Amino acid sequence: MTEKEPPKDSRQEEAEKILERVARDSESIGGSSTARVANRARDHFMAKDAPEDDRSELWGRRIGRALSMLFLFALMYYLAVTYL
Repeated sequence: MTEKEPPKDSRQEEAEKILERVARDSESIGGSSTARVANRARDHFMAKDAPEDDRSELWGRRIGRALSMLFLFALMYYLAVTYL
């Protein structure tokens, strides 16, 4: 027999959210927040939010995000050369 998980009630979901928030807020400010931001940036540019079964959308997001970063650096260079 397979046992199904009992449905979560709103109190249990709220308690889990509170525990996640406490764990996130109790981390040390320096190292873990920097690592968390770096991991989020890496996941963003690696298109972790794209569906894995759709390779064209995955690579489209990766290419688009890489081109946007390239454009940002080109714009920063242009502005620095022009105004500094």
